[in-house]
Amino acid sequence: VQLQASGGGLVQAGGSLRLSCAASGQTFSTYRMGWFRQAPGKEREFVAAIRSMSGIYADSVKGRFTISRDNAKNTAYLQMNNLKPEDTAVYYCAADVPPLEVLSASRRQAAYEYWGQGTEVTVSS
Repeated sequence: VQLQASGGGLVQAGGSLRLSCAASGQTFSTYRMGWFRQAPGKEREFVAAIRSMSGIYADSVKGRFTISRDNAKNTAYLQMNNLKPEDTAVYYCAADVPPLEVLSASRRQAAYEYWGQGTEVTVSS
């Protein structure tokens, strides 16, 4: 599985961006997808994840970010609204193909086998 993240950029505080993660493979609907971010000088942290159609979120982004997926396009999205300077980071998408009986999304980085190259988001104050 190869992942290509895009959509990052420079935005003012209060603005919005939509990140995309295009995945290879013919069974995208079975992938568990996640978004993580790494701010300068900090460890990579969980942002959002999705298994079927409902997402889970870090408390820091809940109510502002929305994760979604379009299985027909093999793409996952992260809609980011009301961005804050503290959202500045490199954003990574990740994927794994869990057993079918695993129905939940995961916050754990170790759960994801495949990672994209990252897309940089800078929020100015």
